[in-house]
Amino acid sequence: MLVRTSDRRQPNTIDDFGFGSASKRAVSLNEFTYRKGTEIYGEKEPAEHVYQVKRGAVRTYKLLNDGRRQIGAFHLMDDIFGLENGVQHRFTAEAVVETTVRLIKRESLQALAEADAVVARNLLRMTTSNLEHAENHMLLLGRKTAVERVAAFLAEMDRRAGANTMSLPMSRRDIADYLGLTIETVSRAVSRLHCEGVLCFLGNTQREIVILDRQKLQSFDAQN
Repeated sequence: MLVRTSDRRQPNTIDDFGFGSASKRAVSLNEFTYRKGTEIYGEKEPAEHVYQVKRGAVRTYKLLNDGRRQIGAFHLMDDIFGLENGVQHRFTAEAVVETTVRLIKRESLQALAEADAVVARNLLRMTTSNLEHAENHMLLLGRKTAVERVAAFLAEMDRRAGANTMSLPMSRRDIADYLGLTIETVSRAVSRLHCEGVLCFLGNTQREIVILDRQKLQSFDAQN
């Protein structure tokens, strides 16, 4: 189900979608804005489009048989998601906050990849990167301590932010469902890292975080 609050269509090149290209062929990119909590696509729906976050954040998740939610990934600005091996989406994608995404038809991207070696190479690199993230996440869920999982998550977000301050769009519940922990356990782990001088908060929401000691954060991540 594709729910949209706005729809803007304009011709672009594939470079505008985050792919390098040997040509400047025009492609059709649709742009949609989703309200916070709105589903972008559902699990087992036809995978007809590939998506790029232009503003906001997206979570992809599965609902387990017992009703719990397992978040597989967070997609931030410029991230591309929804790229599937099969014909259906394996996860549900949902806007974490008000989010604008661009869409390209999957068949159009595949046709470009067949005609353009640069696009094909970038598509393979992206597929490999997604597989690597899935493997890292599986290892993360198998770690022994909650502090190690939270430290690994914050280190990942810090790398992706590329700035001194990272602003987390996701809630503690989102983080808990990503790490396979409870909200209370995540809060205790974050508090410990704060008390250890690893990080500090800006504002009252505790979503604006400054990493004070990256080496120490990495040492928590490396604990066995």
